[in-house]
Amino acid sequence: MGKIIVSIDIGSSKVCAIIGKISDYNTVQILGKGMDICNGVKKGIIVDIDATSRSVKNAVERAEEMANLKVFSAFVNISATHVDIIKSRNSIVIGNESREITPKDVEKVLYSSMDFDLPEGREIVGVIPEQFTVDGCDGIVDPVGMTGSRLEADVNIIAGKVTSIQNIIKSLERAGIKTEDLIVEGFATAHVALTPEEKEIGVVLLDIGGGTTDISVFRNKNLVYYGAIPVGGDHITNDIAIGLKIPFSEAEKIKRQYELALTSLIKNDQEISVTDLNDERKEIKVSEFVEIIEARVYEIFSLAREQIEKNGIDSSKYDGVVLTGAGISYIDGSTHLAREVFEKPVRVASIKLGEPLKCEYAAAAGIVKYIAAHNRENTAGNAVKPLKSNADRKESKGFLKKLFRFLHSLF
Repeated sequence: MGKIIVSIDIGSSKVCAIIGKISDYNTVQILGKGMDICNGVKKGIIVDIDATSRSVKNAVERAEEMANLKVFSAFVNISATHVDIIKSRNSIVIGNESREITPKDVEKVLYSSMDFDLPEGREIVGVIPEQFTVDGCDGIVDPVGMTGSRLEADVNIIAGKVTSIQNIIKSLERAGIKTEDLIVEGFATAHVALTPEEKEIGVVLLDIGGGTTDISVFRNKNLVYYGAIPVGGDHITNDIAIGLKIPFSEAEKIKRQYELALTSLIKNDQEISVTDLNDERKEIKVSEFVEIIEARVYEIFSLAREQIEKNGIDSSKYDGVVLTGAGISYIDGSTHLAREVFEKPVRVASIKLGEPLKCEYAAAAGIVKYIAAHNRENTAGNAVKPLKSNADRKESKGFLKKLFRFLHSLF
């Protein structure tokens, strides 16, 4: 029936799950998907494991019902809030005389890159090669089969916060799901949001969620910067609620109803009726809350650009900006404001995984596509069984034994 890949995206405002089937031809079919509101995560950090676990369970159950499968293990995202990327360059001697480079040689040089003291409270989540060098010839994507006497590797070491990793794993465990692997969200989302040409030429990917905005900068197909700012779509809603003195739920309702981030796009600045904090009705103009949205959206883009430049990446290193995530990418006028701030072409990502998906599913879809693209030979698939079957539950492989899932490049 093909490999079954289950992905879970734990975000600040929602949890998404996808059950995908990978065919022998590496095409992806979505068997099931589910989403649930999450109240256990604040600014990308799990603050309530039980609440997060309930959201995971609800999202997965909806996907299970659609797919008619019971899920026992899954791949889960880890975002920029929880990881650091450490650049490393290491080399090994193949032999006194040139010989053909084998997969074991590649594994050896990648493992040697992890031989250093990590910052306190960090552990290695993944190892992503940027390039290989054979006898001084660099820019090599896959050195296996080449002949040489010295092999070097430039890699990104993904170091995650131990406490964050433990909380993610515990949240899944309490939902009855084993963590197959942690997948860095920036790499995964890029698989469904960006084109190969964008990653080659240079692009900024802004994944705007409820509580945070993840920032990924790609150039020459490599992730050259990955970070986050603690601001997202929920802050826009909060601004509306405070500015207009209305409940958060009412602010979210009108934000979703009108989906505007520019006052110049208002066709009819009519008065609308809203419920205030005293549970009474009052009239406000559309322009009153759109002005608030516009100011916060502009600030989010400005903070993102400042963060990028603060980390040594100027605008000459990228030629465009791509927006994804449900925080603001669906709001009409957001691309205009992003163009104004970044002074670059801007587009909203179209998320597809065999079928079109809402932007909320970007990270979950990206995880499935990432696994399909880079773990074809090593992935046995997640532990699942038909809901109506009495087959015994299959045991998934241990987390540490899965490290080599990260030893595949993005190319």
